[in-house]
This record gives sequence, structure tokens and C-alpha cells, in this order.
Amino acid sequence: MRRVYSSFDRIAVHHARNLLAAEGIEAVVKNDLLSSAMGELPPAECQAELWVLEDADAPRAEQILRHGSAVPRGGPPWRCGACGEVSEPQFTQCWRCGAGRS
Repeated sequence: MRRVYSSFDRIAVHHARNLLAAEGIEAVVKNDLLSSAMGELPPAECQAELWVLEDADAPRAEQILRHGSAVPRGGPPWRCGACGEVSEPQFTQCWRCGAGRS
């Protein structure tokens, strides 16, 4: 496991975890509830932290958190290979059948 992000803002850490999950990277949040202990513990020890489970995923995770998702956001509409439905480019999954964009 390797830490890729930390913040005093728990919501930001959970959002970052969701961004990584959308890209297929498994991660866990540590120190999620330590903010209530700030004052008894040093503030730097109370930040919520995001850790990727596989060390090999860390560089890609840091890239996603720094520059955004690798999922294509623009371009022409695409046709689902499973059902033939046409979707706008920002969607990664077919709304009709649930198949992923290929």
C-alpha cells in the first residue's frame, strides 16, 4: 500500500477515492475520523489519507489526482457495441443496456 493523497478535508479525500475507483484503482481512506482528536494529537497526524492497495497503481493514481481522469470527455458520440444505442462522448457506459464504452 502507498499513500497518494492527504487532506484535512475528509470530503476531498473521499472524492479522490471515488475518482480512483472510477478508473479501476482500489484505494482506502485512513485516519478518516481523527479530526476529532486534533489538539490531543498533532494536526499533521490527523489528516485523512488516501492509500492505493497496489503500489504499482500509485503513479497512475497520482497522475489522475493531479491532472484529472483519463476517460475521454470530448469527441463524437459513440455507438454501444452491445445494443447499438448512441451516447454522447462524456458517458462511459450505455444508458440502455449498461455495457461499457469500448
